[in-house]
Amino acid sequence: MKLLRIFLLMMMPAISWAQSVTITGKITAADTKAAVAGASVFLSNSSFGTSTTKDGTFILNGLKQGQYNLVVSSVGYEDQVQVVSINDAAVTLNVELQPKVNELKEVTISTMSKSDKREALEQFKQDFIGTDANAADCKILNPDVLNFAYHQNKTVLEAYADQFLVIENHALGYRIKFLLKNFRSELQLGNVAYAGSQVFEEMKASKWQQKKWQQKRDEAYYGSAMHFYRSLFKDSLEEGGYRIYNLSRDVNEFRPTDSEIEAHIAKARQLSPDSLKFWNAAARSSRYANQKFHGRFNVKDILKSTVNPNLKELTFPNHLYVVYTKKWEVNYYKEVYRSPGDLNYQTTIVSLINDNRSVMIDKNGTVVGKSPSYEGSWSQARLSVLLPVDYTPYSTQDQFLESQTLKRD
Repeated sequence: MKLLRIFLLMMMPAISWAQSVTITGKITAADTKAAVAGASVFLSNSSFGTSTTKDGTFILNGLKQGQYNLVVSSVGYEDQVQVVSINDAAVTLNVELQPKVNELKEVTISTMSKSDKREALEQFKQDFIGTDANAADCKILNPDVLNFAYHQNKTVLEAYADQFLVIENHALGYRIKFLLKNFRSELQLGNVAYAGSQVFEEMKASKWQQKKWQQKRDEAYYGSAMHFYRSLFKDSLEEGGYRIYNLSRDVNEFRPTDSEIEAHIAKARQLSPDSLKFWNAAARSSRYANQKFHGRFNVKDILKSTVNPNLKELTFPNHLYVVYTKKWEVNYYKEVYRSPGDLNYQTTIVSLINDNRSVMIDKNGTVVGKSPSYEGSWSQARLSVLLPVDYTPYSTQDQFLESQTLKRD
């Protein structure tokens, strides 16, 4: 308990927010116009959630300004998602739910053997929850709601759930209810993608445990994508410990495509150990060549204001190379290029995907819409370190770093 002085400081929020706002509304069935009682209503990725009363009404209090996805979910109905921009005024929403249409899923999901299901669940935990120290303290309470399917000779794992997947994160003190729409893990290539909505609930514990959670949450926050985007939004990157660079690179024309590698690995597993060795080596080869830095970015060059005060547009040429100078990198990422003599700070390469030449970020530190791709530190962020978008640090960055120094000493 020698860090009690530091922990007490952590109780004071480091970010001040504008006055809170309220959302009220009513949920009804589209076909009968009847009120839907007991429907889950929440702001995705936040700690704001509730259920409708007998007359279908709901209220969400204490909301922070920003742009959110309001999600409504109820048994027997299709989930509804509505974009809500919260400023100073209260918001009223009336949502109609469409009856759910039952669809037949792939036979491979229901006929998977027990051993395959156990193997799939363990792989899912690694790819969805994580493999760090926090992940060991996370528990899925209802794994039976998960449906799995293997494809391409078990080189691709897919999953979905028709109801909330409930996970308790005992490292950070959150119970997370996740509506998992789809999940895909390419096992040979290490590519993981999933989509869904989640709401956070505070777990109850002793004051000592709560203080421990507060420190772990701040540890997850500082250096995260959320911390970076908040710092970028406020034009306070230097204060936040960030440096950003313009990185260009070419695609390695000698490396086969991911789909070609997957297909050949699947065949080689059955035909030839030598061929399998060759294609595994191809999977490990770098995707890029001719990587070069073109100087540091200025915030004003890549971030533009919009008509919505809660949103800004982020756009940049090539790739955004983000360095966080307050933490050392503990993992090796072969695709993350480093200049000779560069210190081993935590680094992430941010890339705009497909035809998107910009993304929108809000003041809460989230990407609105489809996220860019990450390589490096942020690429390893899983549910084990996930924080709600309305999270407020308990300590300033300097206080947190001081506590870490004292703990090491």
